[in-house]
Amino acid sequence: MPGPAAAPAAGLAGCAMTPLFVTERLQARHLGMVDVDAMVDVYGDADAMRFVGERRALARSECEHWVDVTRGNVERRGYGMLALEARADARVIGFCGLVHPGGQPEAEVKYALHRDVWGRGLATEAVLGLVDWGRRAHGLERVIATVAPANLASQRVLLKAGFALGPLRNNADGTQTQLFHWLSGSTA
Repeated sequence: MPGPAAAPAAGLAGCAMTPLFVTERLQARHLGMVDVDAMVDVYGDADAMRFVGERRALARSECEHWVDVTRGNVERRGYGMLALEARADARVIGFCGLVHPGGQPEAEVKYALHRDVWGRGLATEAVLGLVDWGRRAHGLERVIATVAPANLASQRVLLKAGFALGPLRNNADGTQTQLFHWLSGSTA
């Protein structure tokens, strides 16, 4: 499978449809209000969200808020959450991005796909394209990912995408999070 093709970088205003990176089956672009319905489809799925964030489905107003948060991230750092489209039909099938939750210094990979595309290798393809784009377009040399220890599917995605298993982190609420890391030029 060929690596992600370079796509022209563009500012957020007025160019929400310009691909930022392209893989064999996916293209990623900036997130916009046009994506809120697709966000509700993905992030409003309570079962799919059982391992994400506050472990609950998001309401439409929360999805709208995350579009605004992403705009700020893009203005500040040049990156944030992206809409993932299937190249075959340009349908938004999920979201991925590089973020800094709570202001942490390391860029962190986040992704969520619509349940009807699970099990096809698209999450791995998206993560590979995302970290390559982060390295090429933004000079990122190290990226982390955090996963609920019970989320074995996401752990497999990250390992296939070249991330290395890191330590378990203890959270303030008594839960734990599995840490993964990716280093530019390394092979896991």
